[in-house]
Amino acid sequence: MKIFEHLDDSIDLPEDEAMVFDSVRALARDKITPRAAAYDQSGDFPWDNVSDINSLGLNAMFVPESYDGAALSYTVYLRCVREISKACAATGVIWATNFHAMKPVIDFGDEVQKQRILPKVAAGALASLCITEPDAGSDATAMRTSFTPDRDSIVVNGGKLFISNGGASDFYLVFGKWSEIGDPRAAMSAVIIEKDTPGFSVGRKEDKMGIRASATTPLTFENCRIPRENLLGAPGDGLKILLSSLNKSRPSVAAHALGIARAAFEDAVAYINQRKQSGSPIIGFQGVQFMLADMATDLAMCESWLWHVARMVDSNAPDFSAEASMLKMRAADVAMRIATDAVQLHGGYGYIKEYRVERLMRDAKICQIWEGANQIHRQYIGRTFIEK
Repeated sequence: MKIFEHLDDSIDLPEDEAMVFDSVRALARDKITPRAAAYDQSGDFPWDNVSDINSLGLNAMFVPESYDGAALSYTVYLRCVREISKACAATGVIWATNFHAMKPVIDFGDEVQKQRILPKVAAGALASLCITEPDAGSDATAMRTSFTPDRDSIVVNGGKLFISNGGASDFYLVFGKWSEIGDPRAAMSAVIIEKDTPGFSVGRKEDKMGIRASATTPLTFENCRIPRENLLGAPGDGLKILLSSLNKSRPSVAAHALGIARAAFEDAVAYINQRKQSGSPIIGFQGVQFMLADMATDLAMCESWLWHVARMVDSNAPDFSAEASMLKMRAADVAMRIATDAVQLHGGYGYIKEYRVERLMRDAKICQIWEGANQIHRQYIGRTFIEK
């Protein structure tokens, strides 16, 4: 594994961030990994994993210091997402979703909103990013959830699907249409809804193929009345906020996918070194070596691009949307391919739940679907080369 040791060693973190990452790696190895199979089987929400993550204060790493945070780099955040996801993909989703949902509050919220919400996030509050609807998936502008102003309040009506951390979150960043703006793109807006708000309800937890311990639910808003001060930005700022959010959440999804891929690759290498056929370890067979070479090369190249995009974010690059799409798309495909090949290399044992690769293959699939299906990303990337 020297290739990946060299790659990991090339990420130059400051001493304080390196210490944070080391503590996360130890937590993932000693506590989260041993629990993962049981949580996959039961589908129960891993509150003890969340508690252990909060004991390290990990939410604080992306919250500014003025709101009780630590404001560490995006690079160390991605390293932690990858490490937690390698241990338990469902727990990786739960923790990373906090960043996806609350980074827009950091970037676009007013001072009152930040003072009220961000210290709670830094202390460990959970959050959800609420975009998808029955008729609005990759085309978010087709959403029908409505925000109707009523003096000092906003009345929310509609519903959302496939919301991560649904029912477990303290804060929900919800996108919808401002009722007084006719143009569907210009009408997109964003509000913050807190748990237990009257008129807000959480539906049945979905029984999923993978990331089973991560709560995924529909949400319903029936004349849900929230204070006008819960509007993020101004009416009509929603599309700008959404695109900014996705540009930073897609590399996080890629880190999640690459954590799954790294786990599958390591399991495959360990297995084929000890599994024998005709008296010899199967890693000595040329066909197996060819598979391994492709898996290792794709994984190393994708991880290198992950750290390239992380540096772009940390250096405040003005536009990295195409790079983020390329990363999310390729990392998701690589994770699915490596997990599938890991099952193949395990033979019949790969199809049995006793071996982790069976779970990793199921966990990997969602990475090709959410945060924009990979077909949408290919279309977007291709369009960036049209000369205007």
